[in-house]
Parts: sequence; structure tokens; C-alpha cells
Amino acid sequence: MPAYESHVERLIREATERGEFDNLPGKGKPLNLPENDDPNWWIKKKLEHDGLDPISALPPTLQLRKEGGGFPESLAGIRDERTVRQVLDDYNRRVKLDIMAPKFGPQVKVIAHTVDVEEVVRQWRELRKR
Repeated sequence: MPAYESHVERLIREATERGEFDNLPGKGKPLNLPENDDPNWWIKKKLEHDGLDPISALPPTLQLRKEGGGFPESLAGIRDERTVRQVLDDYNRRVKLDIMAPKFGPQVKVIAHTVDVEEVVRQWRELRKR
């Protein structure tokens, strides 16, 4: 009595018989699997492969928190204070818009906070001196 073969198994068997799997890239090479138990390894690998920033997958509020948490270090490459102030003012403007934006779904008490422009500019100056 023949064993049961699902539709998918039949498609794979037929493709194998036609030789469709014979010359695939990586044939005979080990799989590049992570050495840790991170359940999200595959999506991180896909984002990296596609050249996408994982931060872009976060909700806007968390993106803003991440951006604000990077100040002043993320501003180190900017040479003039006027541009630093513009970046910080723009950040504060986007935070205020996010706070005022209607929220959908379950209410989460996560908010992004504006930054003290003068304080971050002072920290930026110190960072630039080093």
C-alpha cells in the first residue's frame, strides 16, 4: 500500500525529479544559522540582508525615544551649532506632533519626551572638544 503523499510533498518530489533543485546557490554548504537562541534571528537577518534599519519597524513613539536617547552622540558628526539646534528643534517638533496624534489600538503609556536644546547643545560642545 503506497504511503500518503501530501500535495506539497508531491510538488517537491516532482520538482526534485525534474532537477529544479540541482544547481541552487549554496548547495552542499552549511546553513548560516545563529549560535544563540534568539527567536527573531531570521527577521534580523532579513533586515540586514535587505539593508533595512530595524528601528524603522518600531512604532513612531519608540523610534523617537530611540532617536532622543542617542543625543548628543548622534550629533557628533555635525560641525556647526546652528545645524545641531535645527536637528534638536525638529526632534522636539516631531515629539509634540506624536503626543498630539490620535492613538489607535490598546493605550500604552509610552511617550517620547522633548529634549532641553540648551543642555544637549552644551553636551554636544563637550563631545566635540574630545
